[in-house]
Amino acid sequence: MSLEVRDPEDGVLLGRVCTSTTEDVRRAVAHLHRHLQDDDWPLRARRQALEKAVLLLGEQADRFANIIAAESSKTITEAEREVLRSIETFRLSAAASGELAGETLGFEESLAGGTKIGWYSRKPVGIVAAITPFNDPLNLVAHKLGPALIGGNGVVLKPSTRTPLTGLALVQLLLEAGVPSGRIAAIVSGPGVAEALVTDPRVDLISFTGGPQTAERIAAAAGAKKILSELGGNNATIVCADADAEAAAKAIVAGAFGVAGQNCLSVQRVYVHTSLFEEVLDHVTSGTRALRTGPKLDRGTDVGPLISEAEARRVEEWVEEAKAAGATVHAGGHRHNAHFEPTVLTEVPPECRVIREEVFGPVVSILPFIDVQDAIHAANNTDYGLQAGVFTQSIDLALAIADRLHVGAVVINETSDVRIDSMPFGGFKKSGVGREGVRYAVHEMTEPKSTIVNLQGSGSRWQQLPGGLPERKTS
Repeated sequence: MSLEVRDPEDGVLLGRVCTSTTEDVRRAVAHLHRHLQDDDWPLRARRQALEKAVLLLGEQADRFANIIAAESSKTITEAEREVLRSIETFRLSAAASGELAGETLGFEESLAGGTKIGWYSRKPVGIVAAITPFNDPLNLVAHKLGPALIGGNGVVLKPSTRTPLTGLALVQLLLEAGVPSGRIAAIVSGPGVAEALVTDPRVDLISFTGGPQTAERIAAAAGAKKILSELGGNNATIVCADADAEAAAKAIVAGAFGVAGQNCLSVQRVYVHTSLFEEVLDHVTSGTRALRTGPKLDRGTDVGPLISEAEARRVEEWVEEAKAAGATVHAGGHRHNAHFEPTVLTEVPPECRVIREEVFGPVVSILPFIDVQDAIHAANNTDYGLQAGVFTQSIDLALAIADRLHVGAVVINETSDVRIDSMPFGGFKKSGVGREGVRYAVHEMTEPKSTIVNLQGSGSRWQQLPGGLPERKTS
């Protein structure tokens, strides 16, 4: 069977890829398992392959940007930025070879360790199943493949069925860069494929980016496996009374509407002190109205389509629900096929889905507060806990708020929409389990292996010399 890949903007057929079967999954996993057992891939060679991938991806940057823009909902400018970030991710992955060195074990302080010395190094977990979404079809794949490969693992990639071309092209590039075919494989989802992958007993770790409901199904099916998951967010930004209103508004517009809001770090809820509320709202509204929604390949476009017309209809439904509950629309609010205009809402009741759940679309709600404690409580009042932003000129206030926000990262004088590829990335509550970010993912995808030497082991004896120095006598 084959899968048609179409441009979400106009439905144009971009290509067809062969869908995989459960037997394909078994063969791919068996192939990697056999090579992990039989073939050595030294750390030096792993680093060199990833360094070569950095060079090849730089040389093919335009090609990859065009693939991303064609099959996803990113504008060409956003796609070009993603390629640059992916190059950085692979560079960081190659440099993370030093994370595998380990260290000596401090037995001297243990009663049982007096005659022993030891050390540990980090070894691959085995086979990693990498399951990736559509919204960052290159860099989110790189964040799984790069750390898995430098760690010495085998990895099976299952890219999103909406954006498979980018992931498949990247696997081909890695093979050209010198990654052995026995260390990497790619499958395209077909009937029963996902379940076959996550339940295969030879798969040691599942790295998944997607939604909480899918993650729960994976965990239930996979059983006793190590699972890393990044499951999205419902991110808040707090604008305090002493903040720069114009700077905050500019950052909010950028953070809410990039990739048409289809970003786990997207700004969704903004809590503004009443003294600045009207000013911030005016700036956000005017900034939003100035954005151009249009064709992805037009460099004048700021906001492209959603990944499908069905998703645009869902966002439209959520906005209409908020309007019916009393919300006011200050900008946007209209759908045109797969496009949904960047939308600014106020007076949104807390029970509305645009407040309670992850919108994953170009919608931001601006809400007033009087007491900062109330803003913190409202920001935390969600099932998610990925990231948050705080705007204030007081470092004491910023740190106090940051300490009380139950999220994986707090960004001061910026919104939640900040990810540096070297940082530990992930969240609390339903936002996921474990952390990505290259060196942190390398640790998640490897395990410490200790080697312990008994200095009074069998086959030797020790004779104590004057002055306390031992002389080893072999038997």
